[in-house]
Amino acid sequence: MTPGQVGIYLCGLTVQSVPHIGHLRSAVTYDVLRRWLLHIGLEVTFVRNITDVDDKILVKSQETGRPFWAIAYANKLVLDADYRSLNVLPPTYEPLATGHITEMQELIRELIERGHAYQSAEGTGDVYFDVSSYLQYGSLSGQLLEDVLSADAPADRGKRHPADFALWKAFKPAEPDDASWPATWGRGRPGWHIGCSAMSRRYLGDEFDIHGVGLDLTFPHHENEIAQSRSAGLSFARYWVHHALLHLGEAKMSKSLGNVIDLRAVLAMGIRPVELRYYLGVPHYRSRLDYSAAALHNAATAYRRIEGFVRRTADVVGPGSPEPLPPAFAAAMDDDLNTSAGLAVVHDTIREGNTALVANDRTGVRTALTEVRAMLGVLGLDPLDPGWLDAESKADLAPIIDSLVALAVEQRARARARKDWATADSIRDRLRNAGIQVEDTAAGPRWTIGRQP
Repeated sequence: MTPGQVGIYLCGLTVQSVPHIGHLRSAVTYDVLRRWLLHIGLEVTFVRNITDVDDKILVKSQETGRPFWAIAYANKLVLDADYRSLNVLPPTYEPLATGHITEMQELIRELIERGHAYQSAEGTGDVYFDVSSYLQYGSLSGQLLEDVLSADAPADRGKRHPADFALWKAFKPAEPDDASWPATWGRGRPGWHIGCSAMSRRYLGDEFDIHGVGLDLTFPHHENEIAQSRSAGLSFARYWVHHALLHLGEAKMSKSLGNVIDLRAVLAMGIRPVELRYYLGVPHYRSRLDYSAAALHNAATAYRRIEGFVRRTADVVGPGSPEPLPPAFAAAMDDDLNTSAGLAVVHDTIREGNTALVANDRTGVRTALTEVRAMLGVLGLDPLDPGWLDAESKADLAPIIDSLVALAVEQRARARARKDWATADSIRDRLRNAGIQVEDTAAGPRWTIGRQP
């Protein structure tokens, strides 16, 4: 829309539970898109929201007795950590739904004034969007209005048409007081769909370049976003990008279905975060991905071969600078972000590099290495990227540190057993200076990391 700039809005997670690797496919897909746009010289404003209040979170709150905001915050911390583990660039802005109630109410008010929204006929305080007032409803997904039913609220809550969806949900006595906000049409909370329209408008304006997430949100979520935004006079998104889903068996991986695998389960299989990113990011984003442990391990093996080439050649000619990018790779990425075709160029270049390595052709080795690193950098998979080096060095050092501390604690225990108090105290003091506290308990010595104040 604006030369040299691109605005992207990605529907983020509803944080009623920890993320699964299907969510991480979305993160990796749009991270690759963002990296490619940055590489070709565009300034990218990347907005990814968080839905931190909705029906699912409130149900979880009622089930556990925990405040809804505590559940949302705890799950968001895990989500943030998972994104960092997969070397996903942080968003330019990450708005929370609860932080933008005012903007949502303003948009609802505009829709009421324009005749596209109405308050419940039964005076419940609910506000609905009138789908019959937007003649292009269904144009994104191909749905026919007469075939559409809304799950937002039952018909007996004053809806004019079964497909009308909630913009504002009236407060219910069973829900916590702090999960509702005052409004001129009655105390309550926003519906799910209005949030993305309001937050994208706040951070990207009335019109922006790209909107997207998984195919499962094409309808009703994105269809409803289009209807309410354009009915309010907003041009809204110019392009829609939807990635295919990660399946487990014949069903999509979904929290509601309970067939989910999270990052911690993957790590327990001996798969590193960079290998998971390779598995999620290499197939074309519109290709369905069928999960299996065998496929994941095969992807890890494939990445290790790529990583081995990079590290082996870097030892010979130095890490170099990851540029330039082979034209064939650039053409693949420009062709609807064709990562699978781009990876074929990576493998071709590695073969050339291995041939040069055997021939002791240092110039050829250096050229292949810099091109491979440039391509992997766009995919977020460069083994020499400091983002991976920091994470993996910490992970690699963890068992070493554990063994060394255990050895020191054992030596201290032996010194105490022979009443060599000077040596025991010296070991304890040196551990303390390193930030490790040793406590003598009835069950034996116990150590923790953290300096005492």
